[in-house]
Order: sequence, then structure tokens, then C-alpha cells
Amino acid sequence: MITREQIPAVLDHPVYDADGSKVGDAKNVFFDDATGQPEWVTVKTGLFGTNESFVPMRDAHMVEDHLEVTVSKDRIKDAPNVDVDSGGHLSQDEEHRLYEHYGIDWDEAWQQANDPDQAGWASPGEELPGNTAAEAAAVGGTQADMRAGDDAMTRSEEEMHVGVERQEVGRARLRKYVVTEEQQQTIPVRHEEVRVVSEPITDANLDDALSGPEITEAEREVTLYAEKPVVETRVEPVERVRLSTEEVTEEETVTGTVRKERIEADYGDEEENRQP
Repeated sequence: MITREQIPAVLDHPVYDADGSKVGDAKNVFFDDATGQPEWVTVKTGLFGTNESFVPMRDAHMVEDHLEVTVSKDRIKDAPNVDVDSGGHLSQDEEHRLYEHYGIDWDEAWQQANDPDQAGWASPGEELPGNTAAEAAAVGGTQADMRAGDDAMTRSEEEMHVGVERQEVGRARLRKYVVTEEQQQTIPVRHEEVRVVSEPITDANLDDALSGPEITEAEREVTLYAEKPVVETRVEPVERVRLSTEEVTEEETVTGTVRKERIEADYGDEEENRQP
């Protein structure tokens, strides 16, 4: 069990889960009003420690320079977000949600917290810290406030740290498919035509003209030729296509909520503080 005296050694130190994995750094410690014992520790988790999760401190213990708790890292990261009021208190409903998340029996814990035989109860005349269940110890980064006789108060602020994480937003693929289209092309084609040609009898063709019978019937046949268009397709490579990625940088505004502490002085009764 972690004692009040060990709180300065807990704050801003690493917190490890039941399997020995680091969860984050301890930020705040919350006490139970009934027992006066540390009940919850908030741990900064996530990218740049932007998330703050409540972790039960029961059965937790310090090992060298870090705190070891009895719950897993995944359960801590999935813990419900709870609101702490301006006085640094957890409401009963918020605390109940945390008990359910971590599987802690609410009735049993309540009975133990209100059992005067439990360790941590005040002796007669001893003042218990706080007035409500699970009161914040107001020690988030303010270990100096716990020193005996320290009359100073530390004011703390949350700072917003914005980072980026790479996520898959989509996929692109190349798909090849076949389409059919009509094309036209004009080419010259040739064909043969028949003409009847008469030539006069000359000395050059006289012998051929007298070589045949004088009067007879005869036939002559000529074969005609023509060209016709023939379509033939051949596969020819025309280009290479591939997918490539290009990184583009653009500005995006991120909005977050941070808490800041304010300190004011209360002078009490002005008449009592007035010098004579």
C-alpha cells in the first residue's frame, strides 16, 4: 500500500501495469476521505501524454523509481473519462463508474472505507483530510505543498501538446480492363476493268491476222483482279502505368481544453486585519 509519505515519490514518476509495461507518468493522487489513504492516481497516457486516466492505487507499491499497479495497460487506457470539480473532488457517480470499470465491488469498498477498524482511520481528536469521498490531495505536480511548515502554494497549468499519428485513410489500386471501339482508316485499293481495244491491220500484225481460219467462231477469256481491304490487329505496347504517392502538407487547426490553477488571497475580516 502506498502511504501519504510516499506521494512525492509517486508524482511525475513512471507507472507500470501488472505485466510490467509502462503506462505513463503519474500526474495527480486522490485520497479517500474516510480512510485518508491514497485511492486513485491519474496517469498521463497517449501521444505526448495527452490523455489522463484514473488508476486504482489499492495493492499498488513502489519499486525503485516507479509505481506498479495491479491492472493492465489496456484497461487503464479504456478507463472512462471523468470530470473533477473545481475543488478537486470526484463525485460519487464518477467514482462508481471507475469502480465498475475496474471490477471493484462498490459495496464492499464502501464498507471497508467506513469500518473504523480499517487502517488509516483517524484517532480521537485527529482531523481527517477533506470532506467528500475521494477528495483530491491537490498534489498534481505540487510536492512542495506537502512539506511541513511550507507557507507557499504552487500554481500549475496544463499545456496542450499537439502531435500527429499516421493513420490509414484509404486505398488506391490499378485495374486494367478491355474496351472495344471502332476506328476508320482510308486506304487505296485497285481493281481491273475490261476494255475492248481495236487495232488496225499493219505490216507488223499482218501475219498474225492471216494465221487463223477465214470464217469461224471463237472465244477469248480474260481474268480480272481486284484488291480488297483486309483488317488485321496486332498488340503493341503503348505505355507503362504505375501508382505513386505524393506527400502533401496542409494546415489543420486543433482545439483542446486545458486546465489552469488560479490563486487568490482571502484577507478574512478586514476589521481584524486593519492596523490600529
